[in-house]
Amino acid sequence: MLGKTIKSLALGAVAGLVMGGTALAAEYEWTFQASESAGEPQFVLKQEWAKKVEVMTQGRVKVDFLPTGAVVPHNQTLDAVGAGILQGKSDDPSYNAGKDPAFAMMGNLVGAWGDPMEFLEWMKYGGGEDLYNKLVEPYNVHLIGTLVTGLESFPSSKPIRTVDDLKGLKLRAPEGMVYEIFSKAGAAPVNLPGSDVYTALEKNVIDAADYTVLATNNDMGLHKFASYPSYPGFHSLPMLDFSINKDLWDSLPADIKEILETSVDQLAYDMALTLKQRDIKAAAEIRKNPDIELVDMAPEERAKFRNIAKEEWKIWAEKSELCGEIYKSATEFLSVRGLM
Repeated sequence: MLGKTIKSLALGAVAGLVMGGTALAAEYEWTFQASESAGEPQFVLKQEWAKKVEVMTQGRVKVDFLPTGAVVPHNQTLDAVGAGILQGKSDDPSYNAGKDPAFAMMGNLVGAWGDPMEFLEWMKYGGGEDLYNKLVEPYNVHLIGTLVTGLESFPSSKPIRTVDDLKGLKLRAPEGMVYEIFSKAGAAPVNLPGSDVYTALEKNVIDAADYTVLATNNDMGLHKFASYPSYPGFHSLPMLDFSINKDLWDSLPADIKEILETSVDQLAYDMALTLKQRDIKAAAEIRKNPDIELVDMAPEERAKFRNIAKEEWKIWAEKSELCGEIYKSATEFLSVRGLM
């Protein structure tokens, strides 16, 4: 009889634990939207981040990270987070350049950064994150931390060893800062959507393209037609924000905020180094191909390009008060490090 009673009590306790586990839902259940499609390396890392946060908070925070366009179009995430339709996002600030040109400067200060760590250092310790929050908090959005995809390569059918080699080069570039900077360097930019890059290179409509990182360009087969890719690249290092609804952020307890900030900082390094490893692997494969040459522009030539870019930054610095603050902060950071 006593054995049956103990057994019943034990089963009841287990049932209570199971029911309690079911009843104790997460304190915070959020939906975040990314800028990548499902399966892309950056998106996989963001989903892994969500799992880690759930573990680190002992189940108090659960984040459903969705791919681009899952809830709203890619260029509407800022407003969706501010309105609480999404609780957070991680995408390219340049999507919002129509609201303030400072979004474009933060998203990609073309020619500024030679390495992801330079950019992350400026954001974290050089005032960049404070400037970004000054930009987005009026939209009821708060930056948790900064991510970076890596220095983009530059697939080209002609070797670009010096800035002078850009003169007359027909290259794909989107409208805006990158287009104007390449024009100032003497190139002949052509505004084409990214979806047209492969065909335009194949048919010699363009000689080169501002596109993406080496590994992705290689996977797409661009080097069949553009056999002189610049690596490491010299022109473009885009930012990805990692932001949350500001009202929600302000309401969170200190320990959750600390976990979010620390985990996003870790994700930033995971992403930069994971994508770097992909590029290193791709570079090793490319070097085995005698028909492709990786071109590494010399530091003094990179500095020349950066100084050409700086002239365009000055123009953008006049576009809004925040653009001026970004220009001042970034150029001071680069100058102190002898990078201008």
